[in-house]
Amino acid sequence: MSISRGVHDPSVREDADTSPRCAQGGGGYPRYPSLLEINTRVWLRRLSREAGRPLTLADIDDAVLDDIARRGFDWVWLLGAWRTGAASRAVSRSNPAWRAGFEAVLPDLGDEDICGSGFAIGAYEVDAGLGGAGALASLRSRLAARGLRLMLDFVPNHTALDHAWLASHSDFYVEGDEQALTAAPQDYCRRETDRGVRILAHGRDPNYPGWPDTLQLDYANPGLQAAQTAELLAIAGQCDGVRCDMAMLVLPEIFRRTWGLAAAPFWPAAIAAVRRVHPGFTFLAEAYWDLEWELQQQGFDYCYDKRLYDRLRGGDAGCLRAHLVASLDYQDRLARFLENHDEPRAAATFPWPRHQAAAVVSYFSPGLRFFHQGQFEGARIHLPVHLCRGPVEPRDAAVAAFYDRLLGAIRCDAFRSGDWSLIEPQPVWQGNPTWQDFVACGWSTADEPSHVVVVNYSDHQAQCRLRLPFAGLTSGRWRLVDVLGNEVYERDGRELGDPGLYIDLAAWRYNVFRLEAIG
Repeated sequence: MSISRGVHDPSVREDADTSPRCAQGGGGYPRYPSLLEINTRVWLRRLSREAGRPLTLADIDDAVLDDIARRGFDWVWLLGAWRTGAASRAVSRSNPAWRAGFEAVLPDLGDEDICGSGFAIGAYEVDAGLGGAGALASLRSRLAARGLRLMLDFVPNHTALDHAWLASHSDFYVEGDEQALTAAPQDYCRRETDRGVRILAHGRDPNYPGWPDTLQLDYANPGLQAAQTAELLAIAGQCDGVRCDMAMLVLPEIFRRTWGLAAAPFWPAAIAAVRRVHPGFTFLAEAYWDLEWELQQQGFDYCYDKRLYDRLRGGDAGCLRAHLVASLDYQDRLARFLENHDEPRAAATFPWPRHQAAAVVSYFSPGLRFFHQGQFEGARIHLPVHLCRGPVEPRDAAVAAFYDRLLGAIRCDAFRSGDWSLIEPQPVWQGNPTWQDFVACGWSTADEPSHVVVVNYSDHQAQCRLRLPFAGLTSGRWRLVDVLGNEVYERDGRELGDPGLYIDLAAWRYNVFRLEAIG
């Protein structure tokens, strides 16, 4: 019999329980945790509006935190909690191109809505409008009581235009000259410093113009590296982990290519220094250009998996499978996502139901499961990080129902701490190439079969067989219960091993089967 949404199978039991029932909450930190990114300033502005009064981080209602914990998250990343600089904020408000983008998001935009980029940091101090350090400490304690860890930002590459180092350690910045300013005025500016007026570089990566609200730090200066390590140590006393913005930009080879300066490695010594004081501290790297493995070797716990995201957008199942054959010592330390504050909204990028297929591939793969505020409601408008107010968007009921089901499923211990393996789809009959359109994997716990995940990542009907990679399947019969749908099947164990489970799915459809022995 085929397994296909909308195709009748007489072995389907309509009255069976297809809820994502499984063991949960086994204790300890999971092998594959989940993280929720929250735009702190926008979030608090919305909660204040709903409450009818200004709120700080200490005033967030218990019910809001309870809901985050109920959904199964392990981490809350508060984006943009640090103080931004007035000079950088003025650039955000006056830059014509940026302002046009802000007005496209908020037609009733006012200057008070533009609080400056959360990555143009004036000081690693909690913004007064959020309640300051005391409010953050209170929130962290309340998160911890619910089993939630707190992540904050660290921006290694640059600072705001009016950071205190300008008046005390301007040698911490990359300096230019009149020739550089004339040749690339978008990359340099004049600033008043402790050494008088100097031409300093804006922060940038080697492929794009400088960010005009920032100043570039000089990693060729050992004093700067020591100061940045001290900043990290101070941050680590206020949270449980940091997301390191554009972490690859300070790698010696990238820094040399960008600035022509020889810098010693920063991350290995800095990470080691933090962990001597805070042994369990977590480092997440925003990483691109296939530098994830290098950053992992330098001490990062997790790195963005932008390559998987790009391949999900590309739509080629073969490329996805090729990506997922990497060793688990690498994959376990990748952060899988469908959107974040830099990428466009998933609901606007992946048409429905392809959105569902991409989410199943991403979030049932090994690694850190990375979700973004608004993703569960189907938000479609990408919000610039310079703003502290977002648009009001209608909730998409279909998207919300799907993510409720998905989050409930990945709370299972099998998906949080089990063993994952890629399953290579097999052709069903000669001349049918559609087996190549599938992505499939198996999950097991304590050497017992647990789940099979299969996705037809294509725009047409497809068929394949899956030889399930579990020991002990060949005796008895098995019930396959789709925890994201309503399908239930019974199969002979010998068939599941060879020739394999027969799958027939419509375009972009999927199954996440729980395996139950029935004799």
